[in-house]
Amino acid sequence: MAQIQEAELIWKDGKLIPWAEATTHVLTHSLHYGNAVFEGVRAYKTDKGYAIFRLDEHTRRLEISAKLCLIKLPFSFEQIRQAQIDVVAKNRFDQTVYIRPLAYFGYGSMGVSSTNCPVNVIVAAWQWGAYMGEEALRKGIKAKISSWMKPAQFSMMAKAKASANYFNSQMANFEAVDAGYDEAILLDPQGFVAEGPGECLFIVKEGVIITPPNDTSLESITQNSVIEIARSLGYEVRRERIARDQLYAADEAFFTGTAAEVTPISNIDGRIIGKGEMGEITSRLQKAQSTHHVRFREDKRVFNTSIHVTFGSEVNNSIDVMFSEEGFHTLVVANIRLYKGIVRGIGYIGNIL
Repeated sequence: MAQIQEAELIWKDGKLIPWAEATTHVLTHSLHYGNAVFEGVRAYKTDKGYAIFRLDEHTRRLEISAKLCLIKLPFSFEQIRQAQIDVVAKNRFDQTVYIRPLAYFGYGSMGVSSTNCPVNVIVAAWQWGAYMGEEALRKGIKAKISSWMKPAQFSMMAKAKASANYFNSQMANFEAVDAGYDEAILLDPQGFVAEGPGECLFIVKEGVIITPPNDTSLESITQNSVIEIARSLGYEVRRERIARDQLYAADEAFFTGTAAEVTPISNIDGRIIGKGEMGEITSRLQKAQSTHHVRFREDKRVFNTSIHVTFGSEVNNSIDVMFSEEGFHTLVVANIRLYKGIVRGIGYIGNIL
């Protein structure tokens, strides 16, 4: 929700090219018919370079989305993965970076069928901080339940991060903002809470954290990370349907997402949630200190499926994954996510853990 800060280079169809030259024809097929797939990935600045959050998982999900949408990617997993590393390493960034891989049908034919159209792939990266603003991360946002609902799972490819799926999200967001709210909440066809336009939703009731199943929504990498961290902190986390009135009666509520990070919700449809400010559990998830959960050797870098990028040097693809005494090795990347992205101003991950 902020103007793009232009970088120097974009990766397009196998090459890094100047930002201004990454153009496409106005008769590009996906521009007219909406069949494209993309990802949103965060890279967090550390004292030793950038750490890309769950790079492999995001790249794998892009491949799955393309398969579901019948987009045959002309590049391998390794090539697309490396492209995301390159756009961070080759551009001159000094803040949190957002990475956008996109695959779409290009110029070649017109009509519903995309048979004779080439598949183009780009990876862009630019500096992008808090999705809804720094104040939203501190004080929370106002959300409105939308009159638009999530499409049924038999009507759209809900498990694909497809561009066409976000038209529904755009309408819901516009409606909410136009009514004076910050964001929308969409219900599923049965009237239960589904998600936000681009975020997963959690509530807290009597110390229990609840988030809906992904019946009509994307399998969220960040949602999964937050669930794992919450459980490591000792909280009970349930995956179950949430009714509209249950949402109003929650003690706490928050959105999660690669862009949204952990954003508290203080008001829904004019109802104050909890005390009308960030709740204790939301705050703890947002500010969790990794020293309480994961121990590392000082001479090791820890990124699991994240990758460490240093400007002007080769990327270190030999990643040491450290294990805590509690065995939370799968939480390492999630910790980078929360401790680097959500908690602002934290330094090199090896120093704080």
